[in-house]
Amino acid sequence: MGHSQAEKAATLERVLHIASRKVRSEGATSLGVADLMNKAGLTHGGFYKHFASREDLITQAAAAALAEGTAKMERAARKNDQDPRAGLIDAYLAKGHRDDPATGCALVSLGAATGRGDRHLQDAYENQVRTYLDLIAGLDGDTEDARAEAMLTLSALVGAVLMSRAVADKDFSDELLETVAERLKQHGSQASSALP
Repeated sequence: MGHSQAEKAATLERVLHIASRKVRSEGATSLGVADLMNKAGLTHGGFYKHFASREDLITQAAAAALAEGTAKMERAARKNDQDPRAGLIDAYLAKGHRDDPATGCALVSLGAATGRGDRHLQDAYENQVRTYLDLIAGLDGDTEDARAEAMLTLSALVGAVLMSRAVADKDFSDELLETVAERLKQHGSQASSALP
C-alpha cells in the first residue's frame, strides 16, 4: 500500500471511529457531514474521497459501531469463567454501559432508525443480531433451545438498556438494569439445568 493509500485508509478509519461514536450517542439521522469532517480535522470537500453519500457514511459508521460490539461481548463473557453468560449479562447491564452510549452497543441506539433505514443498514444490523445470538447460544451449548434462550436474553439486554437510558428517574433506571440482570441470570440457570 502506497503512502497516500495508507493515509487515506487511516483517515477513513479516523472518520468512521468518530462517526460510529456519534451514531451511537446521537442516532444515525442526526449525523452531519460538515460537523463530522470538522471533528476529524478535515474539510467538507474531503468527504467525497471516502464516501459516495451521507447514506453511505451512515451505513459504514453504523456497521463499524455494530462490529465493535462483538469483541466487547466476547470479552465480557470471558470475564466470568464459572458462568460466561452471567459475565456477559453483568457487563451489558452495567451502569457504565447505560451512561456512555457513544461507546455502548449499537443495537440499542440504532434499532428504531435502522427499521426505517436503507437495506444496507438493516443488513448490518441483522448481521450483528445474528452474531450476538450465535455468541450467546454458544455459551449454552448451541442447541435449538439455547438459540431460543439467546433470543430472549438479547431482547431483554437491549430493551433494558434502552429503557434505562430513556427514563428520567435514576433510581428507577438502576432498578431496571439490576432487576433484569438478576432475573436473566436466574432464568439462565434454570434453563441450563433443564437442557439435556
